[in-house]
Amino acid sequence: MPALAVADALRAEGAVVTFVGGERAELELVPAAGYELRTLRLEPLHSGNAFRDARAAAIAGMALVRARRLLRELRADGVMGAGGYVAGPVGAAAALGRRPLVLSEADSHLGLTNRVLAPFARRVCLAFPVEGRDGRRYRVTGRPVPPPATDRNAARARFGIPAEETCVLVFGGSQGARSINLAAVEAFAGAQFRVLHAAGERDLPDLPAPGPHYDLRGYIPRFGEALLASDLVVARSGGSIFEIAAAGRPALLIPYPYATADHQTTNARWMERAGAAAVIPDDELTGPRLAQEVGRLLADPGRLAAMARASAALARPDAAREIAEEVLAAASTHPRDVAFW
Repeated sequence: MPALAVADALRAEGAVVTFVGGERAELELVPAAGYELRTLRLEPLHSGNAFRDARAAAIAGMALVRARRLLRELRADGVMGAGGYVAGPVGAAAALGRRPLVLSEADSHLGLTNRVLAPFARRVCLAFPVEGRDGRRYRVTGRPVPPPATDRNAARARFGIPAEETCVLVFGGSQGARSINLAAVEAFAGAQFRVLHAAGERDLPDLPAPGPHYDLRGYIPRFGEALLASDLVVARSGGSIFEIAAAGRPALLIPYPYATADHQTTNARWMERAGAAAVIPDDELTGPRLAQEVGRLLADPGRLAAMARASAALARPDAAREIAEEVLAAASTHPRDVAFW
C-alpha cells in the first residue's frame, strides 16, 4: 500500500511504473490499481534450518538473474524498494546494473533487506527517525498512505451510521488479529454504540456478530471511509498508524507482540507520547479490559477531541509525493520507466 501511494504520485508526474513482486497481496492490489506486475519466485530464509536456507538461497540466485533481465527489458531509469525479502534481488540487480536505487522503510526500524541495500541507495526514506541512520543518505518522510476520505457524512451513510451515533472501528491488519477479534466480540456484545469490525477473512467464519449494532466484515474496501466514519479506532500498531493519523482519529492500540524488533510497540508508544493513543499490551488484552478502556475514552469527549487533534498533528500527508520526488531525482529529470517492488 505505501508503494501504491508513491506509484500514484509518480504517475501523476508522468512516470511509467511497473511493480516487481511476489505472489502475495500484490497479485490483486497492484493490477486493481492499474499497474503492471511482474513476479519473482522467492522463499524467506528460515534461520536454523540449513536445508531450507540453502533452498531459499538457490531460489534467490535465480531471482537475481531474472531481476537483472527484467530491469534491462523494462529499461528502468530508477528502482525503488519498499522492503521485504522480495526486494532483495531487484535491489541487488539495480546495484549491479548501476541503476539509481531509492529505498523506503515503513517501520520504526530498518528491515534486513533495507539494511543490506542501504549502502547502494541514493536515498533511504524513513517513516520514523532511526537511531544511527542519519546524514545525507537518509530522509524522514513518514509512511506513504492513500489520500484520506474527506466526506464524513457520506462515509457514515455508507455504513448506515446515523450522525449522532458513536462508532468504534476495530481492525487488525489485512489478515486480522485473532486476540483483538476475540476480545472485541466479547467486549462489545452489549455495547450501546455502533461497532464496525474488519476481522480479516481468516477468522471471520469463527466470529459471531453479537447483535444488530455490530457490523462484522472480513475486509473493508476504501478503508479510509471506515476510519472517517469512526469516533475511536481499536487496532494493531503497524504502518496503519499513519492512516489513522491521516484521518485524525484517536486510537486504542494493541501492538502485535511478535513483530520484528518489537517495532509495533515502538510505533504505539510514539503515538501515546504524542497524546494521540492509549496502549494495551497484547498479553493484557481481554474482553473486560477492552470494554473498560474503550468505555473510559468514550466517556471523556474532551480527551477524545484532544487525542484526535494530536493524531492529525502526526500525519505526514506529503510522504508519497516526497518519496516520488526522490525517485524522480535519482532516475533523472525525465524518466522513462520506474520499476517498483
